[in-house]
Amino acid sequence: MFGQPQGLQALLKDGAKQFTGIDEALLKNIEAVRNLSEITRTSLGPNSMQKLIINHIEKHYVTSNAAKMVSELEVMHPAAKLVVGAASMQEQEFGNATNFVVTFAGELLTQAEALCKMGLHTADIIKGFERALATVEETLPGLTCWSLTDLKDTKQVQKAVKPAIAAKQYGLETELSALVAEAVTKVMPSDPKKFDVDNVRVAKINGSSLSNSFVVEGMVVGRPPSGTEQQKLNCKVLVLGCGLEMTGTETKGTVLLHNAEELLNFTKGEENKMEEVIKEIKDTGVEVIVSHGNIAEIAQHFCNKYKILTIKIQSKFELRRICRTLGATALVRLGAPLPEEMGTAESVEVVEMASQKATVLKAKDTKVSTIVLRGASSNALEEVERAIDNAIQTVRAGTKDSKFVPGAGASEIELALVLRKTGVMETGLDQYAVLKFGEALECVPKILAENAGFRATDTVTELYAAHQAGGLKTAGVDVDGGQPFGSSPERDAALKPVAEARSRAGAAVAASDDTASHVICSATLGVVDHMQTKLWAIKLSTDAVLTVLRVDQIIMSKPAGGPKPKEGGPGDDDD
Repeated sequence: MFGQPQGLQALLKDGAKQFTGIDEALLKNIEAVRNLSEITRTSLGPNSMQKLIINHIEKHYVTSNAAKMVSELEVMHPAAKLVVGAASMQEQEFGNATNFVVTFAGELLTQAEALCKMGLHTADIIKGFERALATVEETLPGLTCWSLTDLKDTKQVQKAVKPAIAAKQYGLETELSALVAEAVTKVMPSDPKKFDVDNVRVAKINGSSLSNSFVVEGMVVGRPPSGTEQQKLNCKVLVLGCGLEMTGTETKGTVLLHNAEELLNFTKGEENKMEEVIKEIKDTGVEVIVSHGNIAEIAQHFCNKYKILTIKIQSKFELRRICRTLGATALVRLGAPLPEEMGTAESVEVVEMASQKATVLKAKDTKVSTIVLRGASSNALEEVERAIDNAIQTVRAGTKDSKFVPGAGASEIELALVLRKTGVMETGLDQYAVLKFGEALECVPKILAENAGFRATDTVTELYAAHQAGGLKTAGVDVDGGQPFGSSPERDAALKPVAEARSRAGAAVAASDDTASHVICSATLGVVDHMQTKLWAIKLSTDAVLTVLRVDQIIMSKPAGGPKPKEGGPGDDDD
């Protein structure tokens, strides 16, 4: 009787665990999220580090993309999963700022931990964070420094996507942004809100260098046609979700042949049936067949005979894109298609790219453009493709809201200044949480400075001086500061407002020569962030943090299943 469990443990099954209170529940959750954010924080900004990830099927990824990291990491801790879910939602909605969501959540919970240890109740912390979030929602739209007004203007689109690419492929942003701008403007509809990101595709071909990449109008399939036909113009297309071959029986059969004539006639019936099917398809006007499965040799023979171009597609996702591009329906039967099941193509032709042949499909109604990337290795091309995907998502976000705010940590410092003033005016205990929210926003310029090799404290002090005393709301971290790359007209123009801000600030806040070159006018340099993307990143990370702070007890049931199997090794004597 005296050995029976007491309290909540008496209500649960054997093996269940519970953790209660600030020390066991809240601080452990904060530690888990902080450990996750420490993984991603070094991958924030242009000078980011990459992670080598090997997943459960032994596939290797070398990436600085936080969305890829959190999707491949098998995170088990429930509190960390909340932040991973917020980052996944940010990736799904905007395709950018996933690293900011994870990093800011970790920094915000670190500040909340300090408040808990001061003795502040979690209710006051939550109230202060909610008050700070409301202030951010009111302030951020007022920081707009540029708007994407014409989505068919290549220069404007290039300016919008350049910072998104620079964050992942620093040094290549000029070339890649030009490719993205060219591809996007070619497929931009008259109503930009109808822009579809799937209309801009990426094809990767190993070899050569990235500078030899180019844009092709149409959809590129990375293999040539299977038969002798190499080009078709203004043609009807049949898309098959199965193979172009005769189906066999489910059971094995035995055929007894008595003489040579029976052997010659054995496959004649199958050949006649296949020719009948191909001729039936040809009579409907089809000149191109796209097959998801295998194309039998006898079927290919009759396709060549009736001048039908055949393409074999291995990926079901690529087959769906072809159906959407050409307006076709994938059939799972052989035979003549109905008129509404066929697609139409303006041209289907073979193009030789370096030493590799590819097939380009151009549609009449749907405009599609493909960025053909060249590079030395598959890993490098995949990372460039992820950067291009981020850039295209930025364009999609720009079709909904054209406002952009200063980047390079400038918006975060300005928001921190506003929250500092708001916190001072608050009278309750939640003022401490408002001030800590502003301190958490400093993590972006701090990390940018640390990853660039600067002294973070000096850089943040210089930024505050430029913003507060100098009145320059667009002052951000200059990640190239102090580098012997020489000057350029763009950099000189971006440094001029900083010099004017220092002169207005006076000697009391003037920085030393060491830190003077680490601040630059981000708006003049063209380093801008999409306003709605940044706002929702702050919202999602704050929501995840508030959920973690509201947890005061963790109850875990006993894991299902029996004991783990014994690992391989020398056998027992009894075996």
